[in-house]
Amino acid sequence: MDIKAKTSHYGELDRIDEAIINVLRHEGRITYEKLSTLVHLTPRPCLERVRKLERRGVIRGYGAIIDLQTVSPGLLLLVLVALSNQSGRAAQRAFEATVRACPQVHECQLISGHFDYSLRMRCRDMEHYRVLTETWMSDDELHIDKLVAHPELAAIKSTAAQI
Repeated sequence: MDIKAKTSHYGELDRIDEAIINVLRHEGRITYEKLSTLVHLTPRPCLERVRKLERRGVIRGYGAIIDLQTVSPGLLLLVLVALSNQSGRAAQRAFEATVRACPQVHECQLISGHFDYSLRMRCRDMEHYRVLTETWMSDDELHIDKLVAHPELAAIKSTAAQI
């Protein structure tokens, strides 16, 4: 995707900004000297551009990609959630607060279609998932109509780069 084509409050990104973003999304620990060479800048202007991208919120942070199965074996799930048709904005806020506070939920997206949310979750096992989601289903503030879980069988492609 051409980042410049993205319309947002970030404004236009030039060719050098795009190059910096492309390198950092794959090599977040690269030195500024090496980064500046790859994007054809001297180190100081390169550092200034990176800091400007950080201040503008284009670059939101840096982190390590952790193999969670190695650290803590468990069950990875894609969970689709539908709230009841009469639930309203209060139920959305309550559900979003619940998933933000839940350590088992690693990602949550508001989506369109038959479901309202898509979650990526990590639980110890199916019993852990069942107990957690039964708690959600019995919470009248959440107005959950349906949960559909899809356990992850194998990772075919995984990247930290955002689309």
